[in-house]
Amino acid sequence: MRLELRVCQHCLDGDHGNEKRTALLNDMVDCAEQIQEYKEVIDLDAVHIRKVKDDEPGKPAALPVVSATIQNDQVVLNDTQLVAEGQDGNMLVYTNPDDVLTVLAGNLDEVSKAVTEDVTVDLSAVGAEIVSQADLGANREQEQ
Repeated sequence: MRLELRVCQHCLDGDHGNEKRTALLNDMVDCAEQIQEYKEVIDLDAVHIRKVKDDEPGKPAALPVVSATIQNDQVVLNDTQLVAEGQDGNMLVYTNPDDVLTVLAGNLDEVSKAVTEDVTVDLSAVGAEIVSQADLGANREQEQ
């Protein structure tokens, strides 16, 4: 199984002036980096993080999937997506930022259940609200 997160480098850096989006993308990257460090724990072969700039074609790093939308009668590549490739070769593509963060947080939740280290990521207020609504259930006290 493999994951690939693709985000806009300019949004990540705050160059596009949308603070909420910048915070959310940074949360995604922070979660993906933590998952990347512990990928073997949840049987992931690889976790790729691709930061795309405006002057690049935006090709994926490893998983050959690019999602698009139609805006003003033109095809526009989505600058944010998460692709998850399963063991059977099927790929799931998440383009909604809330869904992307929820999936990454869910994977991080699975890591937290399997290791003794603290793998918590300090999320922004926006990201924390999204994840809290997802009810991922990483409460170890309830499991004991």
